[in-house]
Amino acid sequence: QVQLVESGGDLVQPGGSLRLSCAASGIIFRINDMGWYRQAPGKERELVAAITSGGATNYADSVKGRFTISRDYAKNTMYLQMNSLKPEDTAIYYCNADTIYGTHYWGKGTLVTVSS
Repeated sequence: QVQLVESGGDLVQPGGSLRLSCAASGIIFRINDMGWYRQAPGKERELVAAITSGGATNYADSVKGRFTISRDYAKNTMYLQMNSLKPEDTAIYYCNADTIYGTHYWGKGTLVTVSS
């Protein structure tokens, strides 16, 4: 089993920044790729950014140039640095981990609200 706990969500003004964290515990050596997803009210969950075990990254077009995903293997933590936030970034942000066996784990989410 893998447990994922997100943190860092908050209310921020447009143009502001936040850093989300996803702490992994459990059988973490089985984790392969990880990613951040988000779900806005009335919308489907969508991929925001992903990072492979080798460090390759992928971003949704809507966040390219503004968000940065990273992993700290020593701390078993994944981050999402979000800059130049827009109201349309408002959503619950979820951490996801894929294992080497093809299983998927999700955190419970952290709320990001971008509003003046």
